[in-house]
Amino acid sequence: MVELSREECLNLLAAHHFGRLAVTMSNGAPVIRPVNYVFDRASQSVVFRTARGSKMHALLHAAKAAFEIDGIDEASRTGWSVIIEGVTATVMGSRDVSRLNRLGLESWAPRSKPHWAQIRAWTVSGRRIALPESVKPEHSVG
Repeated sequence: MVELSREECLNLLAAHHFGRLAVTMSNGAPVIRPVNYVFDRASQSVVFRTARGSKMHALLHAAKAAFEIDGIDEASRTGWSVIIEGVTATVMGSRDVSRLNRLGLESWAPRSKPHWAQIRAWTVSGRRIALPESVKPEHSVG
């Protein structure tokens, strides 16, 4: 297991566009939802679009959230993950919204998502599972 530096984690966040948002609902139940996102280096935030609804409601009332991305290679049994924890907020300023609109986020869901939300990356951690060349997983043939 190799710990990733903050910069490596931020680079991975910037290079990918799908992750999982984790918040705690007002009743204490954890909720994890997949989201398309972009990493906004200017604000050190994961940003995504959303519509009014349970995800937005939970996000606004949680004030804090976690966000996770990962990549795996099952054949080699290697992979990596990045987790951020931070304060959540909706983005409402017209300058900020204009700037975020230019980042090219493409939502996979067909529903209109007029609101921007962000999670500021206060705590960033990442790990990579890297096997030495001398250790290769056995593969069955057949």
